[in-house]
Amino acid sequence: MNIKSARFIASNTKMGQLPPATLPEYAFIGRSNVGKSSLINMLTNQKKLAKTSQTPGKTQLINHFIINDNWYLVDLPGYGFARASKTDKKSWEGFIKTYLESRENLQCVLVLIDSRLEPQKIDLEFLEWLGNKGLSFIIIFTKADKQSKQKTQRTVQLFKNEVLKNWESMPPYFVTSSEERLGRDEVLQFIDEVNRNFQAPQLTDEPGTPDHQ
Repeated sequence: MNIKSARFIASNTKMGQLPPATLPEYAFIGRSNVGKSSLINMLTNQKKLAKTSQTPGKTQLINHFIINDNWYLVDLPGYGFARASKTDKKSWEGFIKTYLESRENLQCVLVLIDSRLEPQKIDLEFLEWLGNKGLSFIIIFTKADKQSKQKTQRTVQLFKNEVLKNWESMPPYFVTSSEERLGRDEVLQFIDEVNRNFQAPQLTDEPGTPDHQ
């Protein structure tokens, strides 16, 4: 896939204010400080499309970007940021889950996992939740440039071993590096293939899911 354009559309926490669900949509989510903004910028060939920050947990809204005017990339708030208040965590968790369960045109959730870390309970629990809800997802291992290839292979294998304790097979996954642009073509090819089979949902004038407060 050739990225010709990528631009910001909207930020919000309310389902009723999301862009029309007429284009295929892909949601990026992961633990705070997993390198999500850097990955989004790398995939879209833009340096500042998604704002990177030294402060984990900076993204607190559902951020929509339109790519090539024919699909949406969605930057979701990170989970697992210890310094966030319990009230904020509960609020973020509520509207994130409402979005994931209710968004008609959501084609796939891209779950970002730090390739340097051994399997984290919070990541495994989130994958389990997605599976229980029947949501389509793939795994994106990030920051592969921060260590040797052998160490990355080791942590990926450890993660596979944990996943296979509860799953019949390992979900699709890609190993990436925002610095080295590793995995870019493979991730975009995956999205391109899904886009080809997209059929816009039948939207009605009836009220949708109530806005999350």
